[in-house]
Amino acid sequence: MAGELRVERGESSTAHWETTHGAPGAGLAGLVGSYHGFSEKSLRPVARREFGAANVVLIVCFGDPLLVADASGRDGGRRLSSFVAGPGEGVTRTEHAGVQDGVEVRLSPWGAYQLLGVPTDEIAGRVVGLDEVLGRAGTRLSERLADATDWRTRFAVLDTVFSRAAATGPRPDRTLVAAWERLERCHGDLPISDLIADTGWSRRRLAERFRTQTGLTPKSAARILRFTRARDLLTRPGHRSLASIALACGYYDQAHLNRDFQALGQCTPTEYLAAQLADLPGTGH
Repeated sequence: MAGELRVERGESSTAHWETTHGAPGAGLAGLVGSYHGFSEKSLRPVARREFGAANVVLIVCFGDPLLVADASGRDGGRRLSSFVAGPGEGVTRTEHAGVQDGVEVRLSPWGAYQLLGVPTDEIAGRVVGLDEVLGRAGTRLSERLADATDWRTRFAVLDTVFSRAAATGPRPDRTLVAAWERLERCHGDLPISDLIADTGWSRRRLAERFRTQTGLTPKSAARILRFTRARDLLTRPGHRSLASIALACGYYDQAHLNRDFQALGQCTPTEYLAAQLADLPGTGH
């Protein structure tokens, strides 16, 4: 892994939490975004709303499994200890009894494509057990992470496993990667016609290549990136009006921002702020 670890902590009369942040090794740049080790203890059950993302999230829990209900609506929820959450616009809901320890890995869409060896569109909008994606290798990875005694060691294990996978996994389309990176730098505030001009592809081909290797169309990716930035600005210290946030994120107006919050978050911006957990990170149900 690269660099020093950064630790955040919080404590109240009912809960204690700690998150350890680490960066992947230099050879994984662009594939793996970040490592986060988490530990939380609460006197009461914890229910969260996880919003759709443009990237792919890998979770390995060391204690009791999470109850996870993904946005597909195909079932009422499954208990999973290790899983992959694909990109998408929907809301996933998680619950645990009050004690949870584990690691979260954020992968770029093409990082997931190269490291996990599955087309990202196959996991889009879904939560899939890690063993369903990696088979026995997924189980072994979970066991190695659980057996490690500190976060630096766990992050080094991830570096080793991912570096080996990167050497043999399928290669993403570099033109597509460049288009995605430009869209991401703009937080989705970019006309799709600019990506068509950059790539020289037709609108249809651009959409097909995006969908296969990122799990999203360019339009959907831009929408999610804008929504993610709006949520970030909304919860940053210091008051900003909804109108100014809408303008900064490339929405037509505040009404457009409100519609995306309802569609992608199942709440208004005001309801989103009110749903932030008081003594733990995250958004409640």
